[in-house]
Amino acid sequence: MPTSLLLYCRAGFEKEAATEIQQAAGQRGVAGFAKAMADSGYVVFQTHDELPALPLRELMFARQRIYLHGDKLTLDAGDRITPLLEAVHASGSQYREVRMETADTNDAKSLAGFLKKFSAPLTSVLTKQRLLFRKADKTLHLFFLNSTEVYVGWSVPDDASPWEGGILRLKSPAEAPSRSTLKLEEAFLTFLDQPTRDDWLREGRTAVDLGAAPGGWTWQLVKRGLLVTAIDNGAMDAKLMASGQVEHLRVDGFRYTPPRPVTWVVCDMIEKPARIAELIAQWLAAGHAQRAIFNLKLPMKKRFEEVQYCLDIIADILGDKPHRVEVKQLYHDREEVTVYLGLL
Repeated sequence: MPTSLLLYCRAGFEKEAATEIQQAAGQRGVAGFAKAMADSGYVVFQTHDELPALPLRELMFARQRIYLHGDKLTLDAGDRITPLLEAVHASGSQYREVRMETADTNDAKSLAGFLKKFSAPLTSVLTKQRLLFRKADKTLHLFFLNSTEVYVGWSVPDDASPWEGGILRLKSPAEAPSRSTLKLEEAFLTFLDQPTRDDWLREGRTAVDLGAAPGGWTWQLVKRGLLVTAIDNGAMDAKLMASGQVEHLRVDGFRYTPPRPVTWVVCDMIEKPARIAELIAQWLAAGHAQRAIFNLKLPMKKRFEEVQYCLDIIADILGDKPHRVEVKQLYHDREEVTVYLGLL
C-alpha cells in the first residue's frame, strides 16, 4: 500500500493544503508529515502507516490527489524513458491512461513544450509494453518538477479530479457581464453531477443573487432558465435585464429576505467570511432557500482556520437540520474558497 500522497494546490496555498491533510489524517488516527515549499503549487504528505481513506472532495485546498510510487525520480536527460518504465513496471499495475502534469506555476508552465514532445514516445512505449489498457481502473500520473525530476503516482477515477492538473479551464462567455461568472459555472460543475444540475438548475427554479452587480453570477442562472432576484445597490447589465428573468432590487443584501422561499441563494459579496457564512446559513435555517453557493474571501493569515470557523458557524445555525456542505478552492477563485450548502 502507498504511504505517500501528492496534492496539487494553488500556488501560495501550500501551507493550507499541508495543514488540512495533516489534520484530516490525524482525525483518522494516522500520523504523518507534509512537505510544502512556498509557491510551489504542490504538497507531499508521508506516513509510515497505511494511508486512510481521504476522499478528494473532502479536501478544500487540494485540486488533485495522487498516490505516490516512492520518492521522486531523477532522470538522465539522455534516457528519461527507461527509469520511468522501471518505476511503472515496479508498481505492478496497468493504467487506463497516462497524464503528464506540472504544478500551476509560471516556472512549471515553461515545461509545456518539453512535455508535448515527450508525451508521444512515452505513451507509445507504455502501450507496447502493455502498461496502458483502456479497461484498467487506475490513471497513471507523472508530475514533472522540471525536465529531469518527476513524481510517479496514480489515482482512481471515481475519487479524483477528471481534469488534467485538477484544473477545470473554462472560456469566459463574451456576453457575460463579468469574468466572475466563471466562478459559479465551475462551482456548478464541481459540486453537482449532471442529473442534479438538470433537476435543480432549470426553468421553474428561482434564485436570489446577493451582491449581484453587474450580473456575472445572475447570468449563469438566467442562461439555465431560472428567475432571479438580483440584490445590489449597483447597476445591473442592461442586456441581462432585458431577458425578462431578472428583478433588480437596490437594497442591502444583509437585510433582504424574499417574500416567498426560493430554490437557490448565491453570494459573491466582499465581506468578512464569518459574516457571509452566518448570513447564508440563516437563509437555509429559516427556509428562505434550499441550496446555496457562496464565496468566502479569506484573510492573509490563518486561512485554513478561518474556513473551519465559518463551517462551525454554519453547523451551529443549522443545528440538527440534515444538510450537505462542501468547500473547495476552485481554479477560478483567488484569495477565497467556494462553499456549497444544501438541505437534505
